[in-house]
Amino acid sequence: MTVTHLALLGFGNVGQAFARLLLRKADTLRDELGLVFTVTAIATGSRGRAIDPAGIDLQAALDCIAQDQPLDKLSTRPAPPDNLAFIQASGAEVLLENTPVSYADGQPALDHIRAALKAGMHAVTANKGPVVHGYRALTDLATSRGVRFLFESTVMDGAPVFGMMRETVPAGVVQRISGVLNSTTNLILSRMERGESFDAAVAYAQSIGIAETDPSGDVDGWDAAIKISALATVLMGVPLTPDQVERTGIREINAGRIAQAAEAGKRWKLVCSAEREGESVRAQVGPQMVGPASAMYTVEGTTSIVTIESDVLGPLTLIEADPSPDTTAYGLLADLINAVK
Repeated sequence: MTVTHLALLGFGNVGQAFARLLLRKADTLRDELGLVFTVTAIATGSRGRAIDPAGIDLQAALDCIAQDQPLDKLSTRPAPPDNLAFIQASGAEVLLENTPVSYADGQPALDHIRAALKAGMHAVTANKGPVVHGYRALTDLATSRGVRFLFESTVMDGAPVFGMMRETVPAGVVQRISGVLNSTTNLILSRMERGESFDAAVAYAQSIGIAETDPSGDVDGWDAAIKISALATVLMGVPLTPDQVERTGIREINAGRIAQAAEAGKRWKLVCSAEREGESVRAQVGPQMVGPASAMYTVEGTTSIVTIESDVLGPLTLIEADPSPDTTAYGLLADLINAVK
């Protein structure tokens, strides 16, 4: 049975969740799919890195992180501190790229993925930046090297948004995409409906790790903008970056506006949309009041939803309830399986 070697570049919450999932699903992958995976390289931002061509003990790696110990002790050879050199030295057939990334230009993930593809490695990522800033170039490069560039976890975590359209709606032309794609703002608005202030709802989201210390990426609509950009770029075939999205956040939604919506039988949602206009696409992110006739009305807390309309089918709606690093990790695993099977 062939063994596929993996390199994990980034070993934060998502990378660790992926490692745990790989351990839990090892028997199923082997017995039902004939797939055996071995991690030969792991790189972290602050807790060291390790390379072992014979395979790193994933449980030992997880224990190191839990005990705040460096991964270096698991390495059987020097692990280059430079990420590009690390990729080359990993001895892997697949790179799972999950490092911190800039939404402005997709770096350094863009360079990491490009290096892996050039080396003949499949590349799988949960980073949105490389999709909106390099989708076509990276996909073309992957094709030229006979490998895959996959990114299911970039939008709605493990929910198969991209795969659904790629595999089940062949030859369909997507005309419109709409939905609630930022779980943090949906949680904030849901808690405000229960009487919390905006600041208190943001503080709660921060306390459970859903919102960052600086919540502006969520509440000002940037995360939603990059997600709708990724969907438009891939599913509509029109390159779109976040700065091209008309964007308004939720800072102006206060208790009074929440009450007005409730009186009208509606709810506030941070709605993303992208619509084909001739050869271009117009995309928007902004708060909207939605009523019970909309599928978006029903989603609460960290649940997200997307509706995709094409020229061959009516609206297709996908809902993901309460995402977590575990669901993101499953998206990575699904991409990994699709890349190598």
